[in-house]
Amino acid sequence: MLSPRKTKYRKQQKGRIKGNAQRGNQLAFGTFGIKSLDTGRLTSRQIEAARIAVTRFMKREGQVWIRIFPDTPITKKPAEVRMGKGKGALDHWAAKIEPGRVLFEIEGVSIEVGREALRLAAQKLPLVTKFVVRRDYTENN
Repeated sequence: MLSPRKTKYRKQQKGRIKGNAQRGNQLAFGTFGIKSLDTGRLTSRQIEAARIAVTRFMKREGQVWIRIFPDTPITKKPAEVRMGKGKGALDHWAAKIEPGRVLFEIEGVSIEVGREALRLAAQKLPLVTKFVVRRDYTENN
């Protein structure tokens, strides 16, 4: 699963996600992709589950790019512990997702295979997504 090797601080404030994606909102590497229409957080486990779904359906043909990285630490207090006494310990890592952000890109497969592979990946994610195709794509590519 994805996680940063080293961070400046172990814990972060929750913050909030405002506005649309200013970066990472266009296909950069592949021919097809899925783009988020929602705001939310994706855990490293969810990203990995979606990646496995894509690679299994594509039968290891083509190439997959993960355009997001879980760099936000999520903390959690133990069960049945009273409020207060400081912030909880690190539980997992998550990526903050804005609307318009490209999550996954693929290349080297037909549009039918690409659409189905990314549909299976989108089912693993807690966000509303849409299938996007590179602007200069033609059927014989």
